[in-house]
Amino acid sequence: MASLARAKRVTDRLDDKVRVCLFSYGSSGSEHSAEDDSPCLSELVHRFLEDDPKAEPSGYDSASDTMDSALDFTDVIQEVERFIARSNADPYEILLRTHVSKATEMFSCFRSQRAIFRRKMMSFLRELCHNAAICKTKWDSLGGLTAGNYEFIDVICSRGVSCQVRYFIEVDFPSEFEIARPTDEYARLLQALPRVFVGKSEELKRFIRIMSDAARRSLKSRGLSLPPWRKNRYMQNKWFGPYKRTSSPNPASSSTTSIPPVNGVNCRSVGFAVNGHHFVHTR
Repeated sequence: MASLARAKRVTDRLDDKVRVCLFSYGSSGSEHSAEDDSPCLSELVHRFLEDDPKAEPSGYDSASDTMDSALDFTDVIQEVERFIARSNADPYEILLRTHVSKATEMFSCFRSQRAIFRRKMMSFLRELCHNAAICKTKWDSLGGLTAGNYEFIDVICSRGVSCQVRYFIEVDFPSEFEIARPTDEYARLLQALPRVFVGKSEELKRFIRIMSDAARRSLKSRGLSLPPWRKNRYMQNKWFGPYKRTSSPNPASSSTTSIPPVNGVNCRSVGFAVNGHHFVHTR
């Protein structure tokens, strides 16, 4: 994976020319279905092998599995660190990362209320003219896959008439890979993950495959099996299953927002409200 130097923090808003050139969206905030990507044959075979307890991946070697028991994740940790420090991301992704970093700091007092935290960040990104939305995935049980649903932030960047690039934002990335009785090596791997993930689909898919395999190896060394909700197929569906997007600033199950105290001091957002919707002042 290519290297990426951490971008400098940007606190100034985009100028009008950059706004017009880079970003455009026409979302009204309504929820709508998105197009589903059809899995290719190789993905279907991979899913079958993963969910069939009697099947083993090609290239399986009992000797190499024995070596796995040492759980040397040094190379994996280095790859994660290279991703975090990479310097060849496209200009838009670098810009998006700086804005996500700023939003993370601004709304840090909402971290314990993840649904609200996501909505605050999504609304902040939309104020900066990013086509951001809350993405809701939902899938049914099928062929050994456990049913589930999930929410995260995605951002669509249009590049020309027929080209769109989708970026994924996960506000608490390591927590999605926590397992029971992790080995010290796996715990180190979790700590190496970026707290907030921002990246494209191919990068996220690779992280999921790496972490699912690492979790399997860690649990196996403890005499435990990988639970269904930590298998690669389930984890892939969390971010890449059938989905809908919404830009509503409030969680569906929450009509009011309570702000938790931080170090004995109540957090307060600076802004104004219109028709019950809170807008954060960023200028």
